[in-house]
Amino acid sequence: MRVAVIGAGAIGGWLTAGCIEAGAETIVLARGASFDALERDGLWVNDGTATKRYPVTVTKDPEELAGADILLLGLKAHDLPSAATLIEAASGAHTIFVPAINGLPWWFFDNFGGPVEGLRLESIDPGGILSKIMPGNRVVGTIVHAASHVFAPGKINLDKANKVLLGDAGKGDHAGWVAEFLARGGIPAETTDTLHWHVWNKLWGNSNMNPLSALSRANVEQLLSDEHIRALVKAMMSEMSEIGALVGLTGFNDPDQRIAITRDLGPIRTSMLQDIEAGRQIEIDPILGGLVELARHLGHPTPAMNGVYGLVRLLDQNLRARS
Repeated sequence: MRVAVIGAGAIGGWLTAGCIEAGAETIVLARGASFDALERDGLWVNDGTATKRYPVTVTKDPEELAGADILLLGLKAHDLPSAATLIEAASGAHTIFVPAINGLPWWFFDNFGGPVEGLRLESIDPGGILSKIMPGNRVVGTIVHAASHVFAPGKINLDKANKVLLGDAGKGDHAGWVAEFLARGGIPAETTDTLHWHVWNKLWGNSNMNPLSALSRANVEQLLSDEHIRALVKAMMSEMSEIGALVGLTGFNDPDQRIAITRDLGPIRTSMLQDIEAGRQIEIDPILGGLVELARHLGHPTPAMNGVYGLVRLLDQNLRARS
């Protein structure tokens, strides 16, 4: 098995280690401090009990990745369009794409059925570039239920690893062998026949907690302890439930239960809040903008989501203008 990696960060690096454990020939595209650290020291992963070091082949040339069996993408979803040239150079005619991303993915409406079959959202896939270079029948949709962080270039702390769900995004038949391969490397990977439902379920919480934490600089526990914010969260969740029902995604009728589950996680800091604190561009459109665009396409009003989307988009613009 030959695996190429673009984005060996917090999650991508953990999955890369799993690929190496499974016996794959693995090559990582990196730049700057990450390249220097990986070339000099290898990839380090600490799972809370021990630290393992993985020697890894690293390159700055995407063409050296070409022809891999798997192209693992550990980038943020909003970075994928700008990385399209790198991704295209790194892939081959039979490469299977495994994007470990959050939010609404570009492939979501491939093989979906109903009135939104094949719908492309401009906020997610501008100009259709991602659909062109990564068609759904060669994509294994990946939903990561794990938490990790990079504490130094090439060095990762794995905080929690619950499971990684995989499913075929289009009409391919690849998720089974990819899941078996990752499981051999110690990744808690399993397949699902309800991929779209699980993507929507994760986003049902992320689409409100992430932007509201960025706006308030508050952790999840602080947000949900405030009755006014809880009301806004419930309004956003209800709007997402309504547009989900319009396209056949049901079972999202109890925001209070989901809020209770989220509160039990404690004072976690969302990925969007961590991006704000690190001075990185925030993941607005995959997390919330795509839902606003979908609602507009369906002609369904979503005033709470629209308002929060506008605020967090202005926040991102103003922060970048000052940097």
